[in-house]
Amino acid sequence: MTLHLELAPLISLGAGIGILIFPRLLNYIVAGYLITLGVLGLLGHSL
Repeated sequence: MTLHLELAPLISLGAGIGILIFPRLLNYIVAGYLITLGVLGLLGHSL
């Protein structure tokens, strides 16, 4: 039995939960998500 998880849905789920619990974290979560997408894009990976 193999469990295959994608990265984007996990990041989105974590961001959504973080925003619900700590609304002030929205700026940091969005910034972290965009930085992660940018770095992965530069390295040639796709989400």
